[in-house]
Amino acid sequence: MRICTPFALIVLLVASSAQAKKPFQNSSAKPQTPPPQSAPASGSNSASASQSKIEPAKEADIHRLLDLAGTKNAMTQIMDGMEKNIRPVITNSLPPGEYRAKLVDLFFEKFQAHSKAEIQQLLESAVPLYDKYFSREDIKGLIEFYQTPLGQKALSVLPKLSIEMQGEGMKLGEKLGRQSMMEVLSEHLELQKALEEAQQTAHPQ
Repeated sequence: MRICTPFALIVLLVASSAQAKKPFQNSSAKPQTPPPQSAPASGSNSASASQSKIEPAKEADIHRLLDLAGTKNAMTQIMDGMEKNIRPVITNSLPPGEYRAKLVDLFFEKFQAHSKAEIQQLLESAVPLYDKYFSREDIKGLIEFYQTPLGQKALSVLPKLSIEMQGEGMKLGEKLGRQSMMEVLSEHLELQKALEEAQQTAHPQ
């Protein structure tokens, strides 16, 4: 059982929230009549609706578990570790130049600001998920476990373990990516030639 929220869930929440804050705009489109208030979209406020159905005593236990597990601090550690792992990837993906370091620093300033604002929302989203997958007895059992020395050690180690595993995964992905590309180019010389011609066109000497 992993108390730490997976990286993908964090990134997905941040991305979805950012998209929701950017409504589609088309200056040439005709004004549309707003939909009737009596027929709201079926997906709106789904998290709030789900959470409102949770038994109050169980919801209180879930909040206690999240607090006991230090979930907010764990998420912060994961986001910090994510920055450490992806900073060199983003830096190397940009063309060299004096601008690059400043651009990457400003990017991560924005990234951190947005992630801090979204962590509380993510915590609230976790409540109905815990309710969905765990019974109240399960929640109570987890609370008891995290009060033991082994539980406390797990809470301390798991965020660091997740960060290190992510770094190892990125290294493996880069290795497999290089190996796969070299094999494809060696098996398809016409593609290798086309790639070399495209590189010469993009960066003429």
